[in-house]
Amino acid sequence: MKLLFATQNEHKAAEIRALLPTGFELLSLNDIQFTQDIPETAETLEGNALLKAVAIFEHTGIPCFADDSGLEVAFLNGKPGVHSARFAGPDKNDRANSEKLLSLLEHTPHRDAQFRTVIAYVDGTEPRYFEGIVKGTILTDFKGDQGFGYDPIFQPFGWNKSFAEVSTAEKNSISHRSLAFKQFLEHLHAVNKI
Repeated sequence: MKLLFATQNEHKAAEIRALLPTGFELLSLNDIQFTQDIPETAETLEGNALLKAVAIFEHTGIPCFADDSGLEVAFLNGKPGVHSARFAGPDKNDRANSEKLLSLLEHTPHRDAQFRTVIAYVDGTEPRYFEGIVKGTILTDFKGDQGFGYDPIFQPFGWNKSFAEVSTAEKNSISHRSLAFKQFLEHLHAVNKI
């Protein structure tokens, strides 16, 4: 089955490809040479995921899913949340986003946070949503050089390493994106009898 992931982020596409069983072919926006920007104007992760999935499905007719993820910090009342990618400004600079977050938490011991992903799937029927959450803490400094986004400053509860200090396979064992995607795969298996 051919699936289209509405992302140009090859890090995210690689994480998902590693989870796909045989019988599925995953395409990204890069594979179909789609370079237009899809404005993420919704105020929720669900809304932004749906905007992207609908836009690409209407453009291609290929069953499409999109995700939106956010880091939700308890001390900051859930921020940066839906604005995680642009927390430090419109340039989507991972390092600057993390540095801004660290500066806001500099003088507090309250560092609990969660990564949350919502996947929206559009195939011409009613849109479906799938959610994954991983809880952890925000470190006081960068650790590791794997991964992307806030991975170097996020340490899942029960771990002694950040997401940026482990392999993709280790991260996928508990990550928010993989948890949401596993729910999505269960849906595809049930619907397609694969």
